[in-house]
Amino acid sequence: MIRTEGVSMRFGGLTAVSDLNMSIQKNEIVGLIGPNGAGKTTAFNTITGVYKPSDGRIIFKDKDITGLKPHKITERGIARTFQNIRLWSQMDVLENVLVACHLRMGVGVFASTLHLPSYQAKEKRSHDFAMTLLESVGLADQAHEAATSLPYGKQRRLEIVRALATQPSLLLLDEPAAGMNPQESIELMDFIGKIRDEYDLTILLIEHHMQVVMGVCSRMYVLDYGETIAHGTPDEIRHDPKVIEAYLGVD
Repeated sequence: MIRTEGVSMRFGGLTAVSDLNMSIQKNEIVGLIGPNGAGKTTAFNTITGVYKPSDGRIIFKDKDITGLKPHKITERGIARTFQNIRLWSQMDVLENVLVACHLRMGVGVFASTLHLPSYQAKEKRSHDFAMTLLESVGLADQAHEAATSLPYGKQRRLEIVRALATQPSLLLLDEPAAGMNPQESIELMDFIGKIRDEYDLTILLIEHHMQVVMGVCSRMYVLDYGETIAHGTPDEIRHDPKVIEAYLGVD
């Protein structure tokens, strides 16, 4: 589905990501973990076009997407969420999802400005699709509530739904369990597995909550100071001396 080939990202004299070689197969759920400042979000930003890598290539579905703008990468089928929730506070729940639906509407400025029948038909399909997504995650009853009035866990789900509305094949989740209580974290694990199966997704996630990442991922990559120090199954990562040292220190 996607691979990075020797991807590095430097900011002046600081190397945030160094020689990242990562490969993810279709329908896998893969974790990207490491201590704070390890370079995880920078890796996400290079994949999604926020940054152009200093070195290396990013190959998605056998096509080089290195250096493409974020909206072009989204069009190719990669969607993401953010470490800090970024919902539009002036819009309700449904409107937040509808904005993302417009990516696939295929309506020109002329038709949308004049509200031609072709536009109205596609707008209705987008509305129905958005409501179906909200129904699938239990948010349909709150479709017309202000997005930021939702409880924290539901705001996280809404951000994921908004990403799903772009109809991706690869979904990047940046700390989806951040700020959640233990029960919400357990529910999140089930939710991630559910959307992977229901929407035929491949998922890459950054997560500090070890119960979540160990419970939902088949493989993991571990970064420390921008370098990959380990790669393997949850059990292999759990017992890797370099990982233990990175998280807990030598002593």
